[in-house]
Amino acid sequence: MDANSRILNFFFNLPAFLIALTVHEYAHGFIANKLGDSTAKRMGRLTFNPLAHIDPVGTILVPLFLISSGNLVFGWAKPVPVNFYNLKNPKKDMIWVGLAGPAANFIAAFITYFILKTEIIQNIFAINFLTVLLIINIVLGVFNLIPIPPLDGSRILMGLLPPKMAAGYARSEPYVIKTLQTIFIISILYNFLRRMF
Repeated sequence: MDANSRILNFFFNLPAFLIALTVHEYAHGFIANKLGDSTAKRMGRLTFNPLAHIDPVGTILVPLFLISSGNLVFGWAKPVPVNFYNLKNPKKDMIWVGLAGPAANFIAAFITYFILKTEIIQNIFAINFLTVLLIINIVLGVFNLIPIPPLDGSRILMGLLPPKMAAGYARSEPYVIKTLQTIFIISILYNFLRRMF
């Protein structure tokens, strides 16, 4: 990929990624607030301002590395804080809070697809940006439905499992996170070294 392609890749991917992440995290906080937990609102996280949701590693460093390598952007935001014990019906409401993020991404993808299909926008750069935004929203929504902690799918599964099984599943989260982080870092280093040599 030449320098011009990398620059275009950066300007299409990173803003689209930030928009998709912001929509995703806002939806979690919005539904949690509606169901009784105002933690996100009190902490200033119930906002469409992407700066409130940025994780330095997951939202900046990892996506920048992937974009510069010519790959589709991937990463994570700072999770919106949710105190499930504040919810009106914690076990059931956990499912709705978990579903909110992916659902918001799918709605955003549908709106983007509708705009593209109606051909209201003719500018090629805007069309390319919207196409990237569509793809990222779909990928982010589907990926987060995987039932592996700390992804949203695990919250949905915890809400569906019997209490004892859900508690045991929840206890595995720190170990799963560390394992996934290690695998992710190793894969990035491997790709970086492979390109260097």
